[in-house]
Amino acid sequence: MTETTAPLPTPLLDRHQALGAKIVEFAGWLMPIQYAGIIEEHRAVRSAAGLFDLSHMGELVVEGPEAGVALAAALVTDPPALAVGRAHYSMICAPDGGILDDLIVYFLREDFFRLVVNAATADKDVAWLAALAARNAPGLALTPRPDLAMIAVQGPNARAKVWQAFPGTEAATSAQKPFSAATVGELFVARTGYTGEDGFEIVLPASGAEVAWRALARAGVRPCGLGARDTLRLEAGMNLYGQDMDETTNPLESGLAWTVDLASPRDFIGKAALVGLTPARKQVGLVLEGAGGVLRAHQKVLTPRGDGEITSGTFSPTLGRSIALARVPTGVAIGDVVDVEVRDRRLAARVVKPPFVRNGKALV
Repeated sequence: MTETTAPLPTPLLDRHQALGAKIVEFAGWLMPIQYAGIIEEHRAVRSAAGLFDLSHMGELVVEGPEAGVALAAALVTDPPALAVGRAHYSMICAPDGGILDDLIVYFLREDFFRLVVNAATADKDVAWLAALAARNAPGLALTPRPDLAMIAVQGPNARAKVWQAFPGTEAATSAQKPFSAATVGELFVARTGYTGEDGFEIVLPASGAEVAWRALARAGVRPCGLGARDTLRLEAGMNLYGQDMDETTNPLESGLAWTVDLASPRDFIGKAALVGLTPARKQVGLVLEGAGGVLRAHQKVLTPRGDGEITSGTFSPTLGRSIALARVPTGVAIGDVVDVEVRDRRLAARVVKPPFVRNGKALV
């Protein structure tokens, strides 16, 4: 008999339920999928500011004199090369180049880094990094932080709304560049996001999450669920782990070659496999040419160069048409028109380079 684990509540579950959110299980957590509606919430982020509960994400502190060296060997990027207070997007790869997870890493001191990893892979990531540390950096301390909550505020008005809700944060964060972070009292405020809009991701003690959520709502930030987060990230051309990439795919065929440091002499797990790899597939964007269907994951893409597959697809509220990310043969070019099998029909779609939308503006 298989033992099942009950989904976990975030510190904000009671607040979501009080607001009438539709709650679903996601990556082992109970999360709001929507409040008033996905399209309304999507448009609130594109036009003003939206509020997301990201407390299901894995927060991990990596510290010790060997922290930089250990992470440089484990990640496709080079965290010690960052300036203090800066962050970058990175990945953990297997020896064969397969993607074990994607994450954000923050360089806060020579001996102190923070990682934000995916909820579904957090335990696996900790075990993988701990095994590497046991072999190569026994003095390294890996500390998961389940006592923390994470709230994202995204949209053109997001930063101003955070400054309104939390007096004192403007002085510390107004000069922040994207992918940088500052500590303001108990708040860790990072200028990062997953929507293609400006804004902050705020990490704070779980005990203060509801107070912070209420303060942002009073400032006029609209609560948004996972549904809008997914349509927003897809418009922004951002991958979702487990859907657009996983252990069976590598960064070079997932639109993520720009993250991988193959030029420097630094070695990392998976580098040897990636250096010698000539991908047969690549990731592209698709825009449906007409009406009559919605592009969805796992639909077959038919091209003169061979077949491909959609990895993520949705209706784009900003563009007013269906869009998708797809993995197709490398010979497929931007501007080509391909066919997508939607139920029992073939629908024409144009190949484009993501992102589809950035900072509220259509790019395709």
